[in-house]
Amino acid sequence: MNRRCLLFAGLLLVAAGLSASAQDAPALLHQLDTGFTQVFEKAAPSVVVIEATRTEDEDAAPPFDFFFRQDHPTVPDRRRDKNWTLPEPPVKSEGCGFIVRPDGYLLTNRHVIASSTQVEVRGYDGRRWTAAVVATDERTDIAVLKVEATDLTPVRWGDSEALKVGQLVCAIGAPFSQDFSFTCGWVSGKGRANLLTPPAGRSVYEDYIQTDAFINPGNSGGPLLDVEGRVVGMNTLINGLGRGLAFAIPASLLRHIGDQLIDTGKVRWAWLGVRGTALESSKTLRAQFPGVDHGVVIYTVEAGSPAAASDLQPGDLITALDSIPLRSSRDLVRLVQRHKVGDTLSAAVIRRGKNLTISMTTGELTDEPSRAVPVASTPPPSPPPALAKADLGLKLVPGKPGGVEVLEILPGSAAARVDLKVGDRITDIGTELVDQPEAAQAAIEKAFREQPEKGVLLQFFRNGKKSWVVIERTAP
Repeated sequence: MNRRCLLFAGLLLVAAGLSASAQDAPALLHQLDTGFTQVFEKAAPSVVVIEATRTEDEDAAPPFDFFFRQDHPTVPDRRRDKNWTLPEPPVKSEGCGFIVRPDGYLLTNRHVIASSTQVEVRGYDGRRWTAAVVATDERTDIAVLKVEATDLTPVRWGDSEALKVGQLVCAIGAPFSQDFSFTCGWVSGKGRANLLTPPAGRSVYEDYIQTDAFINPGNSGGPLLDVEGRVVGMNTLINGLGRGLAFAIPASLLRHIGDQLIDTGKVRWAWLGVRGTALESSKTLRAQFPGVDHGVVIYTVEAGSPAAASDLQPGDLITALDSIPLRSSRDLVRLVQRHKVGDTLSAAVIRRGKNLTISMTTGELTDEPSRAVPVASTPPPSPPPALAKADLGLKLVPGKPGGVEVLEILPGSAAARVDLKVGDRITDIGTELVDQPEAAQAAIEKAFREQPEKGVLLQFFRNGKKSWVVIERTAP
């Protein structure tokens, strides 16, 4: 039992002392002691130790900064000549996993078994198996293994969504080859992200539980448990040794990804095709939605995406998805990707002061959407361009089809300070639809006249994607 558990015991006794006599203290300690041992005894039969063997290859190293590999002894006087070389000695890494189905399916971290030539699994009862890698998902660092057995004890799942900061959690692992080590701590945070550097051209999905339970090299892939011995996460990352800073993949994501890998061998990621930013991240955005304190403002709807087939528009504020409040763009991504492809989602939206409910059906994310590349266009010879007033610095011409096209952005102007490019086709200014430069100018002047502190919201198309910007008047 680590010092955090001892501290917990002390706090429990202090609290109990308010209503219990000194004679009750040993009994309370005994109950606490029994409780911890029961957590271990319930979960340990479902935990396995994994030994992965592979040939040393630096290029095959996984992209997880906290991944630990045991050093192997160097081979002295390795003989080489120009025609042949002796093979590199095998490298062994040790991690953990846990049983999710009685017929031999296990979950672990992908980085535990990456590039392995052989995977050996050892159960709590001492049985050993050679495991086959069924499927892996690089985005979440989850892997499924299969051993030939039919009488295994699967874990019991807990509810990671209901997990609260401050709850007691426990971990089972094999740190430094010390099998089935048991530690305890608290949930220090939820929804942790931006911990990893993604591989070039790829992305990772980060939604971690943070805990201060002692998790060391060898704990990777092992379970994070609640006080009932149920799995609420998979221990994955540590930031150095003895720092009390460790992270686990939540059980809700494990089940969602694990079931797909077992049933189909791959993960189909749900996708809407939108990009947004938190309302609270910008004073200018908050001014556009007075009286609202949370939500995600959509700034891009990808062309041909599921969202483009719905009524959702750039500039809309999504306050909740399936009645779950949103506070960050990561909340939006997390909730969408927890659904299956083809699910229908209900978004609570605020648009121009009106409350709307918009339904969207998720599609499948196949490739990472590329960022739009500014496109310069050749303007038609007529009619002559008009300069939008109110110090925005825009020269506009009629757009095709509809709207007004940006012909020129004057250097140093208000428009030059935002993400607006030559060739963008503006369709909405504030609450007004525009299709002529004169109408655009009038809408801009009206917006500044009625609410000058807000700036002007412009919606536009670029490379088939609809987006928006807020332009603030240039200071006199």
